[in-house]
Amino acid sequence: MRASPPPHHGHRPSPFQRRWAQAVAGLLLLSGGPWLLLHYTVGAGADALPHPAEPWLMRLHGAAAFAALFGAGLLAGHHVPRSWHLAHRPRHAHQRRSGLLLLGLGVAVVLSGYTLYYLAPEAWRPALGWAHAGLGLAGVAVGTWHGRRRRAVPPLPTAG
Repeated sequence: MRASPPPHHGHRPSPFQRRWAQAVAGLLLLSGGPWLLLHYTVGAGADALPHPAEPWLMRLHGAAAFAALFGAGLLAGHHVPRSWHLAHRPRHAHQRRSGLLLLGLGVAVVLSGYTLYYLAPEAWRPALGWAHAGLGLAGVAVGTWHGRRRRAVPPLPTAG
């Protein structure tokens, strides 16, 4: 007989959702960061050819972006609405601000990535690429901060 998963608070992401978010964030960092280094150091210059790893890193980054969108859908269906409902309570109100910031960064990084891939003129690509990278790094930092903030909340006082 299979053991049931340990219970968790109804508004918190499940362990699967947490691991998914951490794995995808790591994959995005491990594909986007090396691409930036290769593209702007090894492949820098008007006459330089791209490094052979660049297309593979971008393919991995794109696949990880789709996985991130899937994970965002998982969170949007359960964690976000339940947590939003609880955020009127003083014990949970601080999470709403970091959650909204994380959501805004997520939208900005998706829009900048889409623009880079489909719409950006060549002259805008370097600046937009660095902005996209900065938004992604900020998203990882805010996501880590948002996930750890719940541990800093003191427990509710008990009666008696």
